[in-house]
Amino acid sequence: MRFNLRVQLFVAIVISSVTVLAARAVSDSPSDHLASVESFSSIADPEARSAAIFTELGKVLTHPRCVNCHPAGDRPFQGDASRPHQPPVWRGADGYGLPAMRCPICHGKANFDPAGVPGNPIWHLAPLEMAWEGKTLAQICAQIKDPARNGNRSLEALIGHIGEEPLVSWAWAPGYGRQPAPGTQKQAEKLVAAWVKTGAACPN
Repeated sequence: MRFNLRVQLFVAIVISSVTVLAARAVSDSPSDHLASVESFSSIADPEARSAAIFTELGKVLTHPRCVNCHPAGDRPFQGDASRPHQPPVWRGADGYGLPAMRCPICHGKANFDPAGVPGNPIWHLAPLEMAWEGKTLAQICAQIKDPARNGNRSLEALIGHIGEEPLVSWAWAPGYGRQPAPGTQKQAEKLVAAWVKTGAACPN
């Protein structure tokens, strides 16, 4: 009886180790690239595969292009080093800044590269309940699945949000002097769709 338990434990450890190594091998792709959905097919366990896919997507979610506009406080960050926004600005009631310093005052409909000012027609901060700054990937995963903390979106709606939302698109075309988010928006969309399809499991 005790021998059988030891065998079962050994097998479980081996399977777990292989799964972790497979996930690590995929997510070890360069930080400015995204692995394809197909590259995760070697992970047999659906839950482990789903978590590994989200880990790859995490390269986008934790990139400065996303985190800078998902701060934990009322001030956004800027640049690849995520410095506090200059000039000093605050979130405001609607995420578009205070009455005296609204986002559209400086941020136009498109990037203005001569002055290094990014732009988008709806430039604003993500709602405070969608803050990612300082959170682990597992915490972001749990948050992004929760409609109360993801803009009242279903899992299916998240696919379109990340894959087609115009302000999200800016992360891959941030203008001169800024590092774009890894991969392409279409690749990120495919990862989100595959993550949802495999059960939307979160990494540990």
